[in-house]
Amino acid sequence: MRIAVVQTQPAACEIDRNIHAHEKWVKRAATRGAGMVFFPELSLLGYEPKHAARFAMRADDARLGVFEMLSHALRITIGVGAPTPGNAGVRISMIVFQPDAARIVYSKQHLHADELPYFVAGNGQITLHGAGAVVAPAICYESLLEAHCDAAAALGATVYVASVAKSAKGIAKADAHYPSIARRHSLHVLMANCVGPCDDFEAVGGSGVWNARGELLARLPASGEGALLLDTGTDETTTLSG
Repeated sequence: MRIAVVQTQPAACEIDRNIHAHEKWVKRAATRGAGMVFFPELSLLGYEPKHAARFAMRADDARLGVFEMLSHALRITIGVGAPTPGNAGVRISMIVFQPDAARIVYSKQHLHADELPYFVAGNGQITLHGAGAVVAPAICYESLLEAHCDAAAALGATVYVASVAKSAKGIAKADAHYPSIARRHSLHVLMANCVGPCDDFEAVGGSGVWNARGELLARLPASGEGALLLDTGTDETTTLSG
C-alpha cells in the first residue's frame, strides 16, 4: 500500500483556492501510485480557529465534489481538513473520500485548551482499509496522546496518520512521541504538517514518515510544499517537491 502525506501552505480562509491546490497534489500523488493521500489539519481553511465558524463546511458541500470525482476516477482515498458543523458547535474534521463509497467525517476527539473557545470535540475513531493496511487518522494535539494511538491500535490500525498544524515546539514534541508509539504498536506513523502563518504561530513543515521500529524514513524541509509517499510493504519512500 502506498500512502501519501502532503505538506501545504494554505491560503488563509480562501477555500476555493485551497481546493484547487489540493486537487493538483492528489493527481501528483496518484501518478506515483498512492492509494491514499492525506492533508494537514484544517487544510482547506488554514489553521484559523477564529474564522472556523464562518467557514464551516458540511461533508456534502458541493465544492467538495471534485474530491469525490478524483477518488472514483483515480481509485484513491483522500483525506482533507476542514471545520465542520456539529450539533453543539464547530468541529475540527477530516473529510474522507473513498472510491465508490459515501463521504465520511472524522472529527478531532481531543482538543487543545486553546481550541476550546472555538470548537467542540468529536466522538469515535474511524479506520480506513486498503491493500492490507488499516489506517487510523489523528488530528494534531490528540496524536501526541498515548491513549489516542492505543485506541486506534486496539481497532487493528497498522498505520497512524497525523494531520497537524505544528510550530517548531510542536514538531519537537512529535519527534519524541511518534517513534515511541510506532515501536509500541509496531505501526507506521505518517505526519502531514503545513507551512506558513497559522493563527498566532508559524507552521514549520517537517512532515515525516516513521517505520514500525520507530526509525525516521523521510522528512520534508521546514519551508515549502511537498509530499512524502510510503510503501508500507517495503518501507520505501518517495519525495515530491513543491
